[in-house]
Amino acid sequence: MIVADPKPFGQVKGYLENFERILIVGCGACTTVCLAGGEAEVRLLASGMRIAFGRDGQSKTILEDCVQRQCDVEFVLPVLSRVDNEKIDAVVTIACGVGVNFLADRLGKTPVFPGLNTTFYGAGMEPGLWAEMCAGCGECMTALTGGICPVARCSKHLLNGPCGGSEKGKCEVDPANIDCVWQLIYDRLKRLGRLDDLQNIIAPKDWRTAADGGVRRTIREHLYKLR
Repeated sequence: MIVADPKPFGQVKGYLENFERILIVGCGACTTVCLAGGEAEVRLLASGMRIAFGRDGQSKTILEDCVQRQCDVEFVLPVLSRVDNEKIDAVVTIACGVGVNFLADRLGKTPVFPGLNTTFYGAGMEPGLWAEMCAGCGECMTALTGGICPVARCSKHLLNGPCGGSEKGKCEVDPANIDCVWQLIYDRLKRLGRLDDLQNIIAPKDWRTAADGGVRRTIREHLYKLR
């Protein structure tokens, strides 16, 4: 899932100083799960904005919405209609950055502002804790490393073993919170009976499959041709 964190309240408020009718839109998918952009967070942000602008003596209309997903047209159509019908001056989305772009592409002259900072692709480790697991690099190499990703989970993205800062299975960047992924890979391959795989040198990564190769898109031809 995509994990995101709320932007500072004052930063989001600053985006909205010059607008009167504001719609805050949440997402029922990833940012709901990571407790950053669901219905509850929409209500909380909207309430905070009403209080903050009221204290400043500014009368603004703060409206609320939350859709199932902000990354598919069918789910954002009601938002597009609402912006038009209710004369919305600006939109704040607390979806991931995909939602910000997706709405901005479709809302013409209506400004769209982000309420979150999108951080990583992660997994829920325990209630309230998410950890990065994938970098979306476009060429998954985890078959070579026991299913554990060094691109996302090594602080230095090393592909052929740990750096000199690995100590007692911990990463020097943050020993209290970050495991050395190459220790995890070693332990995993040992359990699988594949330690000899560590003798194989992994070639330098071709980053063209990641964002370095330009803006990416995916086409499923059996569906796309039906249009």
